Order: sequence, then structure tokens, then C-alpha cells
Amino acid sequence: MQVEVLNISGKKTTKKVDLVDSIYSVEPNDHCIYLDVKQHLANQRQGTHKSKERAEISRTTKKLKRQKGTGGARAGSMKSPVFVGGGRAFGPRPRDYSFKINKKVKSLARMSALSYKAKDNAITVLEDFNFEAPKTKNYVDLIKNLNLDNKKTLLVLGGTNKNVYLSSRNLQGTKVVAATDLNTYDILHAENVILAESSVKVIETILNK
Repeated sequence: MQVEVLNISGKKTTKKVDLVDSIYSVEPNDHCIYLDVKQHLANQRQGTHKSKERAEISRTTKKLKRQKGTGGARAGSMKSPVFVGGGRAFGPRPRDYSFKINKKVKSLARMSALSYKAKDNAITVLEDFNFEAPKTKNYVDLIKNLNLDNKKTLLVLGGTNKNVYLSSRNLQGTKVVAATDLNTYDILHAENVILAESSVKVIETILNK
């Protein structure tokens, strides 16, 4: 599939880029997408949640009342979860939510997500560019020139570019990543994926291993 390359002014150039069918026209596998997105979101969780259980509560251990004859249930400690201020029963403990999925599953998930975007004509190829200095207005003008100012966008660069990244950082609905950091969640979350010209080859190299 051939796509015309645009410049930062939103005008067509004389160049065209081939988006290979083995990446952008595969039969999407929704289950692989589900697993990859689930792993991505799980890895974002800190897992530092903690509540005090009865062994960690600082309260008296004196028996509250006699064992029998009160007409109520037995009670032996104010640390019991049934009392206000007592320890929590089966409360959360710190844990690691991350899990492993196979590399081939992750690759198929990214290819499936890119195929969905290609099918919806939601992929734009942009000529390689750079900003002289970090400036939010430059990035806003770029998005406007591409007629994407009211859409969530994902810009994929061939490599790291500090000026472009810093220019986009304060804007809602925009994200800039290097091709090596491209993931399924970001692709699906964006309404339009903008591929820098140099990133196309990097993506092919990574996903066609």
C-alpha cells in the first residue's frame, strides 16, 4: 500500500512510502490486542496499596467483656475487624501486577492495531522534520496544517527528538514516541497515527523479525 508523504505545512510532496502488507494489512487478531493492552495497563500499576490488618493495629489486647452471660457475641480484642478502628480483614497488600506475554503475540497485536488504522485511513506519513527549539506553538501549527487539531494524535518518530517531544508535552490529546517505543495501547488510543518518514523502516525492522 502506497501512501503520499506530507510536509509540515500539510502539503503533498513528490515522495511516496510503501506500507508493507505484512504489517499494515494483516488479519487483525483481537485476542492478541486484548492481551497486549491488558499487560500494558497492568504494568502501569504501582501496586503499593496497603491497609493494616489486625496484627498491625496498635490497640489494647485486654478482653472487652466476659466470655458468657452478656447475650452478645464473644469478643476478645479491640483489633478485631468487626469493631470500628479495628484491622481490616483481607485488605490489599503490595504486589506486582505485571505479567509476561510472548514476543510474537506483542508483535501481532501491534500489527493488528496498525492494520485497523490503515483500514480506517487513519495513518498519515510525514516528512522528517525538526524544531529549532522547544515551542508548543510549532507543534500546534503542525497539527492544524494536517487538519488533525480536533483529534487525538500519536506521532511516531524514527528516533528520539527532544525538541519535538517537549513541544508536544503540554498539549492534551497528543503523544510523541520513538518507533522503538511504539505499543498497541497508544496506537488504539489515538484517532490518527502520524508516522515520520524514517519511522516506517524502523517499524518494519522491529515487526518483521
